[in-house]
Amino acid sequence: MDGKLTIGRVARQAGVNIQTVRYYERRGLLFPDGHRDSGYRLYGQEAVRKLRFIRNAQDLGFSLDEIAKLLRLRIGRKIQCGKVMKRAQARLKIVQDKIAGLGAMERVLQRLIRTCSARATTNRCPILDSLEDGRQSP
Repeated sequence: MDGKLTIGRVARQAGVNIQTVRYYERRGLLFPDGHRDSGYRLYGQEAVRKLRFIRNAQDLGFSLDEIAKLLRLRIGRKIQCGKVMKRAQARLKIVQDKIAGLGAMERVLQRLIRTCSARATTNRCPILDSLEDGRQSP
């Protein structure tokens, strides 16, 4: 099998570790092209591209289940890009909701910090008190 890469080489070229490659295989996202007589897995350059695709999609917050669907769309060359766009829009909405939630958390923490008297003892700490009784809502 000329031009084939071992699992270690594929992992290095894709910027992941070997356990990640094996995990993606178990999840059905990646398959070796074949095996050496010794049993070592062999991969082509497509595996490197797929691993990079998976890693980049994860960086954007896509779950492995969502990535599997995106990979299937990638293979189906006749499917319109609009389906991919809808998935990206759904992911964007999730990201925007998380950002809004983080903004609310930031405001609460800022308010709690402002109410804190650093010289007070912990039995009169407004931060600890609010965490105990749930008064930390914005």
